[in-house]
Amino acid sequence: MKVRKTESGVEKISTMTRASACTEEKLSELIDTYDKLVFSICYKLTGDYFMAEDLMQETFLSAFQKYDSFDGSNEKAWICRIATNKSIDYMRSAGRRSVPTEDAFFELAVEQRGSPEEICMEEEIKERLAEKVGSLKPPYNEVARAYYLEERSPKEIAVRYGRSVKTVQTQIYRAREMLKKIYGKEETA
Repeated sequence: MKVRKTESGVEKISTMTRASACTEEKLSELIDTYDKLVFSICYKLTGDYFMAEDLMQETFLSAFQKYDSFDGSNEKAWICRIATNKSIDYMRSAGRRSVPTEDAFFELAVEQRGSPEEICMEEEIKERLAEKVGSLKPPYNEVARAYYLEERSPKEIAVRYGRSVKTVQTQIYRAREMLKKIYGKEETA
């Protein structure tokens, strides 16, 4: 350590000087020394082998480009911090980069709605149910239509028609029984 006298007293000057620009030899030395460590950091943070390899390359590229700003005190900690930051940045941006493909979108839509055959059958069943509901006497036809076809809750139906929830529940029960009888007659015929 060097010592320099100043007006205010003695000042110690570190012998460690700022690192100069990184050479290809120094980069090669960094890679040989820390490649496994940097890869393991990137892999543990991302969980993706191939992305860890890419991030390892980005880490060494960044170290090469910013070597002149490195203070030279702890090279291992510095390179590990670069690797950690690169991995964290990747993980933060990974969610934004995932764009669903058309295939994924349509597969999801099919899963939610079912196959075309199932959709067609469901529509046919709803049409038949609408016919049967229409044949019920009032007030059962309006309650059954709201409950079975519009898929409203008993509370919503009660508010809509100005009735109590219990009355609507009773009407739904009676409408269901009437529909069972209608469907039962069809099956025996």
